[in-house]
Amino acid sequence: MDEEQVIEHRQSASGLWLRQRRLRLALLIAFVESIVILFSEHGWWYVVGAAVLAVLAYWFIGRHRSGVIYEVTWVAAASQLLAVLVPVLWELVKIVALIVLVALAVFLLAALLLDRK
Repeated sequence: MDEEQVIEHRQSASGLWLRQRRLRLALLIAFVESIVILFSEHGWWYVVGAAVLAVLAYWFIGRHRSGVIYEVTWVAAASQLLAVLVPVLWELVKIVALIVLVALAVFLLAALLLDRK
């Protein structure tokens, strides 16, 4: 049996459509933007600026409206915040890898210096 969707007060059909798919849309936008960030030479600071603007738009405009405006600002804020996480995690992984390589080099140097032959 098919379940009928109930449209809430002051919510259009497009608002309902966006509400049902907002997480998927945010993840798709964040994925595409993250791929572009990782393989571009422009850096990723513009994504931080876009995230700040998107969160401010959601906070000051989207939260006080209903329907499509709320959903669009939510998707924009969520996707931008997710897109910021990818380069930050990328940098953290590079730093951890560098620390592991330095520790390995120190260990191997100590092993070579302590080798009695």
